[in-house]
Amino acid sequence: MEYGLSGRVAIVTGGTRGLGRAISSALADQGCKVVACARSEPESLPEGVEFAALDVRDPEAIEGFVSDVAARHGGLDIIVNNAGGSPESDAASASPRFADAITKLNLLAPYYLSRSAFAHLEKSQGAAIVNIASVSGIRPSPGTSIYGAAKAGLLSLTKSLAQEWGPKNIRVNAIIVGLAETETTAEAYGNQAAQDRIAASLPLGRMASGDDVARAVLYLVSEASDYVSGAWLNVDGGGERPLFLDIVKGG
Repeated sequence: MEYGLSGRVAIVTGGTRGLGRAISSALADQGCKVVACARSEPESLPEGVEFAALDVRDPEAIEGFVSDVAARHGGLDIIVNNAGGSPESDAASASPRFADAITKLNLLAPYYLSRSAFAHLEKSQGAAIVNIASVSGIRPSPGTSIYGAAKAGLLSLTKSLAQEWGPKNIRVNAIIVGLAETETTAEAYGNQAAQDRIAASLPLGRMASGDDVARAVLYLVSEASDYVSGAWLNVDGGGERPLFLDIVKGG
C-alpha cells in the first residue's frame, strides 16, 4: 500500500529498537528520509534509516538536533514521539529522581521535541506529529504509576497541541498501544506460557506487533487522515478483558 509519503522528512525517537524500529522501517519503505534517534548507536539499522545519538530528555540537545536535521534534509514534516518506558517501581518507595526521569522521558521529551520542531513543521505542506502512548495512560497502572500518569499527560498534550497548532496546518494525534511484543516481551510479561495466556485473553487472540503500530503511524501521517487531529487511536486488539467477568463466572 502506498501512503504518498515519498520525500518527507521524519524523526522517530527511540527509533532503533522495538516498536520504534518498526516505525522507522515502515516510514523508510514509504520513501521518507528517516532519522532515528536514541542514546546509543545500534548494531544495525533498517535500510534507508539514518541514526543520530540524542538524549531526548535534554531540551538544548534536542534544539540543536532538530535544527541540524531540518538543515541537512531541507525541512521537517513528521515527528513520531516513540521513546518511552519505565521499569517497575512501587509508588511508595520510588525516589524523586526516578519520578523526574520517567516523567521527562514519557511526557516532557515529546513536548520538547514537538516544540523545537514547530517552526520547521509550520513550513511543511502537511505536517504531522504522532505521540506513542499506552493503555497505561487510560487505565490504572499499578507498579508503573508514574509512567501511567506521564502517558495520561501525553494524551492530554496531544489534544491541546492539536487545538493550538491546527491553524498552522500541523496535525497532532496519539496512538494508544496495548500489550505488545518486542525484544523485551519476556521482561514485561514473563515466559512463553505466560505470554500465550495473555495473548489468548485479548479479543483478537494476540498481542500487538511492531507492524501493527507502524501501519497506524503511516495512516496518521498520510493524506488518508488529512482531517484527523487530536485523536487517540487505540491499537490494542480490542482491549483487555475486565477481570471481574471471569471472577463472576468462576464464583
